[in-house]
Amino acid sequence: MSFMSRSAIIAPQEFNRWLIPPAALAIHLSIGQVYAFSVFKLPLMDFFEVREVAVGWIFSLAIGMLGLSSAVAGTWVERVGPRVSMAVAGAFWVVGFFVATMGIYSGQLWLVYVGYGLIGGIGLGIGYISPVSTLMKWFPDRPGLATGLAIMGFGGGALIASPASNSLMAFFGGGNSTEQLAAGLPQTFLTLAVLYFIVIALGAYAIRLPHPDWRPKGYQKSTAQEKPMQTKGSVSANTAIRTPQFWLLWIVLFTNVTAGIGILENAAPMIGDYFPHIAAGAAAGFVGLLSLTNMGGRFVWSSVSDWIGRRNIYMVYLGVGLLMYLLIATLGASSMAIFVIAALIILSFYGGGFATIPAYLRDLFGVYQVGAIHGRLLTAWSAAGIAGPLIVNMVVENQAARGLEGQDLYQLSLYIMAGVLAVGFIANFLVRPVSKKHFVEPELVEAKLEADRQAVLDAEAEAKEAGRTGGNAGGVHTAVSMVLALFIGASLAFGLLQTAVKAAGLFM
Repeated sequence: MSFMSRSAIIAPQEFNRWLIPPAALAIHLSIGQVYAFSVFKLPLMDFFEVREVAVGWIFSLAIGMLGLSSAVAGTWVERVGPRVSMAVAGAFWVVGFFVATMGIYSGQLWLVYVGYGLIGGIGLGIGYISPVSTLMKWFPDRPGLATGLAIMGFGGGALIASPASNSLMAFFGGGNSTEQLAAGLPQTFLTLAVLYFIVIALGAYAIRLPHPDWRPKGYQKSTAQEKPMQTKGSVSANTAIRTPQFWLLWIVLFTNVTAGIGILENAAPMIGDYFPHIAAGAAAGFVGLLSLTNMGGRFVWSSVSDWIGRRNIYMVYLGVGLLMYLLIATLGASSMAIFVIAALIILSFYGGGFATIPAYLRDLFGVYQVGAIHGRLLTAWSAAGIAGPLIVNMVVENQAARGLEGQDLYQLSLYIMAGVLAVGFIANFLVRPVSKKHFVEPELVEAKLEADRQAVLDAEAEAKEAGRTGGNAGGVHTAVSMVLALFIGASLAFGLLQTAVKAAGLFM
């Protein structure tokens, strides 16, 4: 049996499911570095002697490729399993860093576009969806918690990568000036590539699929409490995109992401314009706090959705988020506390929306091809990644051209974002359960389970014949999972400490 095959990673029935989240977090914390790309902006601008817009499009290209590659590769990811897809995603992500490094060494900006934006963006898309449906299979009793665990890592990637990248550039460049940071760019990219290669490789080794007959202790699907929006059947990816529910959720995700990016992409200059007296370090601390609530919201709010339902939690994201935008637009300049708290709530909803959408899809379409459906829905993220910054930046430039300054630069864009969230609120309100006519035949779902069941029996027979013991639950796997858990915990602690130190400057 091939080490990389889907059947090779099916766990025995007695497997401990809590060994799986570190494997999922390994890849999401790695590719979540894309949210920290802004730390490279000034050094890249200085190195290549270009304007900000030329560098900013690298990030936009990466996010665009994330949506496209996840949509195209979603069905393939479901078919081959998480180990192969995580390995392929890691290869694209790491090769993207190497190509970008070549571009920096040779002074060719287009290679940075190809490396980080195009090749790395493909790794982003495949890596983002690879572990999500797997975790939902391990946590059928708490799918919101499962997706929160996985996608929390994507938000936490920036929390770690931002201070780490700055420290690496300063170390290799010999100082903290823009010129010195620029000089440390190539070595920093190479170092990150090696680190991400190791972490993702360990995660791909540790990932496992549950045995077809495995169930959490005390959980019985037939007696589990059903929620109003949960389906009893399964829908294929090709059928799902022809349902109104898919496109209503596309609008929901698009509006939630557009509004969140409106704050996230302009966080530092925005708080500086609202409160000119704060220092640059404090503004950076505000950005760090936003990353923290973006990460925390992914776990907290998606876990809450297990209790109150996915449709209801999106009513909170979109309805309360709308009110927070209006609060910043009307009262934000009068109090830094109001401004900061409202922005943090918006970003927690932004992160929560990402983490809850896979569980929402599972409720509506079942687990049969939920990873592929999720991949296709992420095209909404790509569109929002362009629309959000474009709306805010165009409004700010227009208002500045009219001679406005301070909060007046942003007020119109804040009202627009409130309107965007209102559209999402209506779309979410219109979501209804999927009609039974879209369900696949139960025999197809059972055939997939039977193939996995037979693969486990074959693996056990092969191990017995060869005189091996331990199988998939061996000590090596446990050790790798524990090492990943310790590394992830230490890395997050480092990021939290750096964020706390910088954020303290906001109120000093």
